[in-house]
Amino acid sequence: MADTVRSEALAAGKPVAGAPATGAGHAGAAGRPVTVATEPLTARVRWAFGSWWLVAAMWQRSTMAYRLSFALMAVASTVVTFLDFVVVLLMFRHTSALGGWTLPELGFLYGTSSFALGTANLLVGTADALGERIRTGSLDTMLIRPAPALAQLCAERFTLRRLGRPLQGAGVLVWSLTALDVHWTWDKALLVPVLLVCGSAIFAAVFIGGATVQFWWGEAGELQNSLTYGGATLLQYPPTIFARELVAGVVFGVPLAFVNWLPALRILDRPDPLGLPAAFQYASPVAAVLCCTAAGLAWRAGLRAYRGTGS
Repeated sequence: MADTVRSEALAAGKPVAGAPATGAGHAGAAGRPVTVATEPLTARVRWAFGSWWLVAAMWQRSTMAYRLSFALMAVASTVVTFLDFVVVLLMFRHTSALGGWTLPELGFLYGTSSFALGTANLLVGTADALGERIRTGSLDTMLIRPAPALAQLCAERFTLRRLGRPLQGAGVLVWSLTALDVHWTWDKALLVPVLLVCGSAIFAAVFIGGATVQFWWGEAGELQNSLTYGGATLLQYPPTIFARELVAGVVFGVPLAFVNWLPALRILDRPDPLGLPAAFQYASPVAAVLCCTAAGLAWRAGLRAYRGTGS
């Protein structure tokens, strides 16, 4: 059941349908015992991912009904996304380094940033439509369906044509790794897949966290875009060209530096402009867990504050 229906059932002292187990309750406002669900976290996670998969598959089937349109849109998405890297290539026609970083090193930053953002956008990017759903009252429809509202929101209008950005980023990343002269060690080799997974999780958390702001501030869509797409553009360039205050902000504020800046310092043997301890270069998994936890708590708080449109 959706979160609001589950909450109403608990408040009324009714057992929650579909819950694997229940525990002893406590007395409610009217003296009736309230049954408290003790559904395991793993079961709830499987339920959420299963719901996301079903909704995404439904939308993908509808998209594939027009195969030519799908193919053209996928190609166009890849080409348009590649224009971002063309700007970097044109820049290096007039210089051999930017902030002390070479073209292959910028390619590494660009590839990891684009892959992480593209993967997050593919999986949860439609969460930014929350504000429109609140205004039109269609969020209420999601809340009464037997599936988590967040999973439905993230899978809405899913389409594989968004694979253009992560695939293009992966291509640039592979090229940069072949062009870089890196002394590979086991920790450097492990950092590459770790930063890709953790970077995608961080961007996904920013997508969801930014969308959650729309529960209280309906016009916060552009704020979310500035943190996601704007943040990805920021991470495509070396931290040495930005002010120390800005670099510190994406480390201790919105932790986008853990997407690729900090791990890249270790992989490429670059000095840290902030002089942080070396442990920060390996802390992307910690940052990803904290970001996802914060986004989940923000979503739950927003859903509890939501009162519906009355439609």
